[in-house]
Amino acid sequence: MVSNATALGRNGVQDWLLLRATAILITLYTLYILGFIIMSDTLTYDIWRAFFASSFTKVFTLLTLFSTVIHGWIGMWQVLTDYIKPLAWRLLLQLVIVVALLVYAIYGTVVVWGA
Repeated sequence: MVSNATALGRNGVQDWLLLRATAILITLYTLYILGFIIMSDTLTYDIWRAFFASSFTKVFTLLTLFSTVIHGWIGMWQVLTDYIKPLAWRLLLQLVIVVALLVYAIYGTVVVWGA
């Protein structure tokens, strides 16, 4: 079996499982946020801030952020591998995507755990 260094998982089955696991986590987070919005009578800034100040919400938000990054990387890797045949272009686009995803992950972590 050939291993590809640019893939997140070791093979297609692991990438498939990672995609499904991250999709489930993203769906659960969406339901969590929607449940909070629906269950709140009035949604004020103070209520919203208190909701996101809880440790559970912070951890869940960060897990969802990392899941989104992983999900995005696997999806973009598959698209680029399928449709961009010149190696130089594919590697350049992968580099741009990796940098963007890392910036999102770092900035998102700062936003979630910042003051």
